[in-house]
Amino acid sequence: MQNNTSQMVALLGKIRKQMNGAMLDTFRYYGANYGVNYGVAIHTLRDMATELGVDDSLSRFLYLQQVRELRIIALWIADATTVNTSDFDFWAKGIVNSEVSEQAAQALLCHIEQINQLLDCWGNEGSELLVYAAGLAASRSSRVQIDSAVKFVQNVVLRFIDNRLAAQGIVALLASKIATDRDTITTLLDSIADNPTSRLIKEEISWRLEY
Repeated sequence: MQNNTSQMVALLGKIRKQMNGAMLDTFRYYGANYGVNYGVAIHTLRDMATELGVDDSLSRFLYLQQVRELRIIALWIADATTVNTSDFDFWAKGIVNSEVSEQAAQALLCHIEQINQLLDCWGNEGSELLVYAAGLAASRSSRVQIDSAVKFVQNVVLRFIDNRLAAQGIVALLASKIATDRDTITTLLDSIADNPTSRLIKEEISWRLEY
């Protein structure tokens, strides 16, 4: 069995062959800077992750590397069943831009058992990137309780009074709950603090509540 270092070296070889200069320029334009970035497409990285399969030890090793592609692959091969509240800080430290937020939410965080605790933790003290990741993850999880979602929204709106990224995470979460908790969401929107963030949320969610 290959050790983590040898597997990483092999992966880097594959990644370099897929290097995309045009994509790399796009990342730079949008400010998604990493330590090292080869500009490889997400679908290619997911294919590489599928070949590896779930490997939590390798995942955590790759996640610590300052290479975009390795970090994203790490998220797709992580074992969600091992993630608990003591791991939140570990995964948080690697979320350095909105791309990693989105990949973390889709690949890993939406599958964890303690998603409600994640909402509480990152809603209370997380950065805008962590709030965005938590909201997106919760929108994909069947484990989210409406009370946890409400508390998350209330906390985030008070902490980020003018933040589009935080608002987008909340919109994703609330939109996923409309079918089952329409009345609770309506009450929530009527009661949250009035500021630019909450107005963005209301603008995006209100029309969805009409249908």
